Amino acid sequence: MTRLLQGLLVVAALTTACGDVKRPDGGQGLVPIGHVAPDVVGLDPEGRSVSVVGSRGKPVVVFFYPADGTPGCTKEACAFRDAWDRFTSAGVVLVGVSSDSRESHASFQAEHRLPMALASDVSGDLGRAYGVSKKIWGYDRVSFLVGRDGRVAKIWPSVDPGLHATDVLAEVARLP
Repeated sequence: MTRLLQGLLVVAALTTACGDVKRPDGGQGLVPIGHVAPDVVGLDPEGRSVSVVGSRGKPVVVFFYPADGTPGCTKEACAFRDAWDRFTSAGVVLVGVSSDSRESHASFQAEHRLPMALASDVSGDLGRAYGVSKKIWGYDRVSFLVGRDGRVAKIWPSVDPGLHATDVLAEVARLP
């Protein structure tokens, strides 16, 4: 077997999960619709804490993304930024989650003028709580809409970064 083929096999093995993520609540895979959403605490650009539990009574979007500053992640975050006024008018709280550090998040927020809170999940605890797979390059791009009651109302297991903000707003309008 050539070194190139061996390398490709290693990469393939590392990037494909051996099944669904096992969550701390005993379940496997993504937290299902109707489940109480695990808490996520992120920091907004001013350094204030924003959390799922602290936002009870408002819809919350928790979006997992691979890494700060990459093309798709920047496109997704900037689409949320560009629709920020519509999200705030609808009373929606946004929290992005990646495995990047707080310092990386602060730089990403400043560089792209991102108004939403970002949560650093270096430990992987948030990803496991939501059942989101993590690869070498970071989390899978998955989003959760948490209803006003604190329960998962909608899941996007696959996201088009450029269209996602519009899709989320349409779903928020359907919430009771």
